[in-house]
Amino acid sequence: MSTLTKFALGVMGQLRPRPVKGDARPAIKLPAPDRSGGLSLMQAIAKRRSSREFATKPLPLPVLSSLLWAAFGVNRRSGGRTAPSALDAQEIDVYVALPQGAYFYDAKPHALRLVSASDLRRITGYQDFVDDAPLDLVYVADHARLRMVPVAQRESYASAAAGAIAQNVYLYAASAGLATVIRAWIDRAAIADALGLGHDQQVLLSQTVGYPKRR
Repeated sequence: MSTLTKFALGVMGQLRPRPVKGDARPAIKLPAPDRSGGLSLMQAIAKRRSSREFATKPLPLPVLSSLLWAAFGVNRRSGGRTAPSALDAQEIDVYVALPQGAYFYDAKPHALRLVSASDLRRITGYQDFVDDAPLDLVYVADHARLRMVPVAQRESYASAAAGAIAQNVYLYAASAGLATVIRAWIDRAAIADALGLGHDQQVLLSQTVGYPKRR
């Protein structure tokens, strides 16, 4: 679907998900992430960039596991995460839009939990490439976890936390030979409706990840 068509449907409130491809499993237990491989930090920073052309090849489960752990996984016994959050509120939830359904990344057991048996990739952004890229991440702020922060400042706090997660994804992608791009031009209402979000939850950003498209 073209970008203009998607935008027009979004304006009319008619941007809809597609039926799933494959089996929408209720839960996916991820394998242990690979914490030892990859480029050095400085090499990954040197290769970090945004890409908007993706192959349709799916990400193998071990790659998806390491990607999600790098993004916002648990990296210490205290329950601390790989990206910072003010007051350790951990207010960002990561949702994973795959061809076989949309999942919530549950970091503590390192697993995916099904939230929608639909292919939500199309509605994670107005850009045409999101329809067929193998993975779109959606970053959602739960403002109920920011009760200690003044209401007027909560979105700023959450946006900073989401940005840190997105940068982790960028660096992992650079290290693993993947392509990625962060996106703010999205239909937040359509995404919230498709994910069944509550009034305290706010869709902030989406991020597409996949293998680079070979010319």
